[in-house]
Amino acid sequence: MRFRPLHDRVVIRRVEEEARTAGGILIPDTAKEKPMQGDVVAVGPGARDEQGRLQPLDVKPGDRVLFGKWAGTEVKIEGEDYVIMKESDIMAVITA
Repeated sequence: MRFRPLHDRVVIRRVEEEARTAGGILIPDTAKEKPMQGDVVAVGPGARDEQGRLQPLDVKPGDRVLFGKWAGTEVKIEGEDYVIMKESDIMAVITA
């Protein structure tokens, strides 16, 4: 199934963080926090301003982004977990 977000919404696949601490201690699944980084999978066409002009989004598919821990809505599509959120919920684009 293919899908496309509407307006200024972005579809993100969370990036799983390392299961060990810097000292080498394994972190059990029950103690892990939700990852706050993800890869952009799809973006909507953009939001409309007060004059009705389309304002394109700053993020694009393939970008690695940082977002709030509780931002967006979690959905499961064809067995894979995604987060759909507005572009304003994204705090930063991570560059190499």
